[in-house]
Amino acid sequence: MRCVRQRVNGMVSVDKAVIARITKGHDTFEILVDPDRALEFRKGSPVSMENILAVNQIFKDSKKGERASNSELERDLGTSDIFQAAAKILKEGELQLTTEQRRKLTDEKRKQIIDMIARQGVNPQTQAPHPPLRIENAMEQARVHIDPFRPAGEQMKAVLEAIQKIIPISLEQLEVAVRVPVAHAGKISSVMRKLATVKKEEWGSAYWFALIEIPAGMQGDLYTKFNDLTSGNVETRVVGAKNV
Repeated sequence: MRCVRQRVNGMVSVDKAVIARITKGHDTFEILVDPDRALEFRKGSPVSMENILAVNQIFKDSKKGERASNSELERDLGTSDIFQAAAKILKEGELQLTTEQRRKLTDEKRKQIIDMIARQGVNPQTQAPHPPLRIENAMEQARVHIDPFRPAGEQMKAVLEAIQKIIPISLEQLEVAVRVPVAHAGKISSVMRKLATVKKEEWGSAYWFALIEIPAGMQGDLYTKFNDLTSGNVETRVVGAKNV
């Protein structure tokens, strides 16, 4: 297909634009986009396509200037509207990241995964949680690969399996029985419902009882909060545990 002149969007620098692409069957569709605005759109921010596209055109090959026909767009992307097709490419396709963007995204995702494992993980030999730094060091030793686009929860299992070769760690949920004087029940109940799953509760004349479920790694922090709220007038006991 011959090269044609394209309408350039003055708000986006073509020189700084990166490629976003999607492959449907045997066809590839590309757009030239502002890297920062495209990434914000992909994260869910309401950025208009007019402020993202460097060129208001869908290409088969952006380097050659070969544009996609309306019939190809309709067939493979379900629309010939430039902005709707571009939005589909950005949401479902691949976005070429700058080096700085990829580093920042990967660091953010790594921190999310570390925080999730630190909250739920314990040393099965001692039942003590691992500090985040220890988990991070184990990930580095295991040469864990972090995908900047995949949700942290989807990557946690693979990361856990990798670092189990470096440190003893397992993900556990604990059932904890809690007893506090009725005078402190209101304060501790409010915090408890935000941080734990309350499976059962019972009011007595002098004490309030609850059975809660928490990630094992949160045990120490939760007990500290309970003690602070009740001035130490709280009793806790682990009554069950299960692997996640």
